[in-house]
Amino acid sequence: MKGLPVKERLIARALEEGFSKVGICAPDAAPETAGRLRAFLEAGRHGQMGWMAEREHWRGDAAALWPEARSVIMLAEVYTPEADPRAVLAERDRAAVSVYAQGKDYHDLVKKRLKRLGRWLVAETGAEIKVFVDTAPVMEKPLAQAAGLGWQGKHTNLLSRDLGNWFFLGAIFTTLDLPKDAAEPEHCGSCTACLEACPTRAFPAPFQLDARRCISYLTIEHHGPVEPELRALMGNRIYGCDDCLAACPWNKFAVAAREIGYAARVGAPPLAELAELDDAGFRARFAGSPIKRIGRDRFLRNVLYAIGNSGDPALLPAARARLGDADPVVAEAAEWAVARLS
Repeated sequence: MKGLPVKERLIARALEEGFSKVGICAPDAAPETAGRLRAFLEAGRHGQMGWMAEREHWRGDAAALWPEARSVIMLAEVYTPEADPRAVLAERDRAAVSVYAQGKDYHDLVKKRLKRLGRWLVAETGAEIKVFVDTAPVMEKPLAQAAGLGWQGKHTNLLSRDLGNWFFLGAIFTTLDLPKDAAEPEHCGSCTACLEACPTRAFPAPFQLDARRCISYLTIEHHGPVEPELRALMGNRIYGCDDCLAACPWNKFAVAAREIGYAARVGAPPLAELAELDDAGFRARFAGSPIKRIGRDRFLRNVLYAIGNSGDPALLPAARARLGDADPVVAEAAEWAVARLS
């Protein structure tokens, strides 16, 4: 393999590391990103995610993030679920947790793999690198489309003809000038399955998202009470939402996840059990999980909304037990749940 071009060796090494697909683009390969981001922010569709506006100049122009970079290596890592994640939505006394949060924190797993691949590239070429996994002002999805990994569907997530849409993205910026791949055109056609699947109608139009109505945003990023109209539509989803992803017909080509760390360990726990968690119990239960990042109070708020949506009077004691919670948002959520179940 030593005599092969660097790009071919890089792709082979990336696949050995466990990545499912590799593509390369220039840092300035998605010039339309800045305008789309500006329109999104001006419409207020980012909600409380102020960090998106604070680093807009970097998010809108990947070349500005590290001017010395000559190539962006985009990598996909599959986390395809073994079964349809929407099945739990019918079990109203249990919690629905997004597929990506069922196992270990993907930030840690993907970043370790990226760093190993990056160290190999540095050793082989002497080039400089920077690695990113959803923790820096990098618009991974437009770059991934420019690198040929897939395209942003009508649900704004990336999907691929050979991977479906169950995959994480990682990026390696490098000073190495590698051959670039062709961008992937859009293949959604007339399909609107993802738009129709959204419980809260968070898509104002195809290829546009209003995060303020998205259950993933509401359960993870939104601080404080959720509007009653929206909380009633959240069902038993307490962390994220997979409905638009699960509805995509391209998932018939999805491949199985190779990383055992993504195997479900959270499951669909009883809501009554989760409602009993104090801060220490929450931290212990979700150590190493992305769920831990939202904290006990926001988590309990979501659990109580799910209890209120359950229609199950047997969950009334669990809701009543939180009426005097020290966190006012949790206490208000408990009041709402009690009122709904009464």
